[in-house]
Amino acid sequence: MSQLGWQIMDVVAINDPFIDLHYIVYMFQYDTTHGKFHGTVKAENGKLIINGKAVTIFQERDPANIKWGDAGAEYVVETTGVFTTMEKAGAHLKGGAKSVIISAPSADAPMFVLGMNHEKYNNNLKIVSNVIHDHFGIVEGLMTTFHAITVTQKTVDGPSGKLWHDGGGAAQNIIPASTGAAKAVGKVIPELNRKLTGMAFCVPTPNVSVVDLTYHLEKPAKYDEIKKVVKQTSEGPLEGILGYTQDQVVSCDFNSDSHSLPSMLGLALPSMTTLSQWQFGGIGKYPYFLEMHVEIFRRELGLP
Repeated sequence: MSQLGWQIMDVVAINDPFIDLHYIVYMFQYDTTHGKFHGTVKAENGKLIINGKAVTIFQERDPANIKWGDAGAEYVVETTGVFTTMEKAGAHLKGGAKSVIISAPSADAPMFVLGMNHEKYNNNLKIVSNVIHDHFGIVEGLMTTFHAITVTQKTVDGPSGKLWHDGGGAAQNIIPASTGAAKAVGKVIPELNRKLTGMAFCVPTPNVSVVDLTYHLEKPAKYDEIKKVVKQTSEGPLEGILGYTQDQVVSCDFNSDSHSLPSMLGLALPSMTTLSQWQFGGIGKYPYFLEMHVEIFRRELGLP
């Protein structure tokens, strides 16, 4: 669906209150993890020009002041992690946006994941580990995420406001962290609500994370059976979203991989299984925001 998304949608505006247009050009050109941008990018007449296409730049701290309509933007992705409730994210609608997708877990907005529950999207809703559960049933489970370094971590030891251990140098430490992923799964798959919980560790790698999922299954299954189901699903209904490989890979092999979960490894007892799945964070999730916008667009037009 990503190819369709790029064919029928354009990025026409960006809001960033913290850096100016010329700094945006610089950051778009150079990236330590992903390398240099091989297209053209420049500032011209107050706009960001990427491969010849103009993008309007706003620098507003309050979403209600962003004039999305003037820029021709109809669908907005709220990625700050600050405006995550329907009321706060709804401020984007005041500037002319038709709908808003919140990138982070929300306390009150409905949650949709492509390939899991996106078919339940209703266009009246403006703000918007399924495979195993469908085939074998999950009684309960634990998840542990080993997360690559994030922008909020310290390069060297420094003071931290809430949790003291958050002040540890990112390149030198494995640091405990919280995660909202388990609660998010409960919102996407209601029958798993309160049946999953989890924790996270930030580890000194530049990109690509891994989540370790331990499930108690309703139906006993051998690991080969689980692998077969995941492989078939990755080649069928979740093609392009779920990946599968038996190659002996490492985390950086998935740098820039656009699959939501590009690979899997694990082991199993008769009624319990542990699956480890790689995930490419950061820009790896943006193709799915685009695809969700396409899904919203299709529903608004009444297309199948």
